[in-house]
Amino acid sequence: MRNAIGLMSGTSLDGVDVAWLRTDGEQIESFGPTGYRPYSAAERDVLRAALDAAPRIVRREERPAGVAAAEDLVTRVHAEAVESYLAANRIDRRTVDVVGFHGQTVLHRPHDRLTVQIGDGATLAKALKLPVVYDLRAADVAAGGQGAPLVPVYHRALARLADCAMPACIVNIGGVANVTYIDDDTLIACDTGPGNALLDDYLLRHTSEAMDRDGQIAAQGEPDSDWIAQALEHPFFDAPAPKSLDRNDFASFAVDGLSLEDGAATLTAFTAASIARIVDELPNQPASWIVTGGGANNPTLMRMLSEQLAPISVITGHDLGWQNDAVEAQAFAYLAVRSLKGLPLTYPGTTGVSAPLTGGVLVRP
Repeated sequence: MRNAIGLMSGTSLDGVDVAWLRTDGEQIESFGPTGYRPYSAAERDVLRAALDAAPRIVRREERPAGVAAAEDLVTRVHAEAVESYLAANRIDRRTVDVVGFHGQTVLHRPHDRLTVQIGDGATLAKALKLPVVYDLRAADVAAGGQGAPLVPVYHRALARLADCAMPACIVNIGGVANVTYIDDDTLIACDTGPGNALLDDYLLRHTSEAMDRDGQIAAQGEPDSDWIAQALEHPFFDAPAPKSLDRNDFASFAVDGLSLEDGAATLTAFTAASIARIVDELPNQPASWIVTGGGANNPTLMRMLSEQLAPISVITGHDLGWQNDAVEAQAFAYLAVRSLKGLPLTYPGTTGVSAPLTGGVLVRP
């Protein structure tokens, strides 16, 4: 068994999640404390500038000015997050075997065999004086896979630990939403469409708030069913799994002309409807749906999703005792250990890669 720390900065651009996991890369022995280091408004501006600059990248090692500045920021903030986490939980760094570092995705174009997660793993390892596994998507994309989602193999370990009824579907709703279908050894996964990103960006433009906290604004509005039906005609939704998205693939989808409340309700309902679209692609009806990620904290989104997936029950990871907001950070701790052992991270059913494939780059301080 290894003691691993996992780090995740997702497409919602809210901050860095930190989590501890003790695992052999197959079974989970125990969970540890979790931590969170939010990005400031100024830091989120730097990250958004990197997202704007990233489409100019044609080779994954390129770092246009805005992206280079963000990479320095991401590396520094992750180091700060780990140091604060170790101090707050009185953890001796000598007990840590590896750090799993996802970095920050700024560009994801698997059809061009291009994915870019900024964050300097070697600099982080040196700063923390700990081994770091990073660049976990690149090998899959280079081999023709989608490079996302990466968490399904961890979702399977969680489902087995919780003794979930099979088949089970675990939905992670971050900036982009993705689903993992688990039926014993069968893993099928894909991105399903926008998660929180469209709604977050909409609220930021119109209210300067980073999110619709507790779904309060959307709860006061009425979804525009015609807008949602038209949005679901996008070719992505008819494409078979596995499939993945860049955070900004739907950035042009605007709800102009609606009130703030109706716009928020429409974008929230769009996320729920796009997740529900995946049901027709699954080999069997799931026994349950389990929601993790930031979207699980939005009661309005959870209500809409429950309506879309009825009569199958929709619960959150919290209901199973999971540290729901830290699941992705835990996943990258788990993946780091699998990488150390040469175990597969991705599979034909999760990313479309031709055979199970390991990945990640190990750097030592």
